[in-house]
Amino acid sequence: MLKDLYQTVFPRVCYGCTTDLAKTENWLCSYCRNNLPLTHFHRYEQNPITQLFTGRIPLVHAASFCYFVKESAVQHLLHALKYGNATKLGTSIGEWYGTSLRNDHAFENIDLIIPIPLHLSKLQQRGYNQSALFAHGLSNTFERPVDLQSVIRNTATSTQTKKNRMERWENVADVFSITAADALKDKHVLLVDDVITTGATLEACANKILQVAGTSISIATIAFAKL
Repeated sequence: MLKDLYQTVFPRVCYGCTTDLAKTENWLCSYCRNNLPLTHFHRYEQNPITQLFTGRIPLVHAASFCYFVKESAVQHLLHALKYGNATKLGTSIGEWYGTSLRNDHAFENIDLIIPIPLHLSKLQQRGYNQSALFAHGLSNTFERPVDLQSVIRNTATSTQTKKNRMERWENVADVFSITAADALKDKHVLLVDDVITTGATLEACANKILQVAGTSISIATIAFAKL
């Protein structure tokens, strides 16, 4: 009775289309879940993300869960994750995608997972790092540790949303620092973020990690936004 009362006062609705969720559904209704624009990038050595970084940073592999489409279920999920305090959602998405990546030979040699760090001021303001939630979800199914200590963001930057490619790069060119090089030495790092557009943030962070001897980088994100 209490559960029914709670459902009446705080209805569980689909983030994609706002319809009421069935008891067996979480976050998305079956229709929205089955119609997510999945990329399947992890199946292909050459894909739009690896091509995006060609000549910029060496990658072992790269993948993204969904295409970012404006006014879609994907955008609504990301908005809820980033601004709506839907912390469990980030972990759930990571677990969902992790079940696909863990069976892919290109990702089987990952040593640790590093989410793009937030600056302390933004972390305190938001209360959580959405990329770290995604990383922990991946870790739950991938069975690889999440490293939140070895890379930090030492400068608070303005949002990348309305910047062009050059402005995005200049905004993040030197904002990351390595704090524990020994923990990264000779490691294959899975660097994760929520959305990839120009790749400027991921490139800046990856370049710092690659300065540590023996490191290699793969990338995984929740969404890929076509330019």
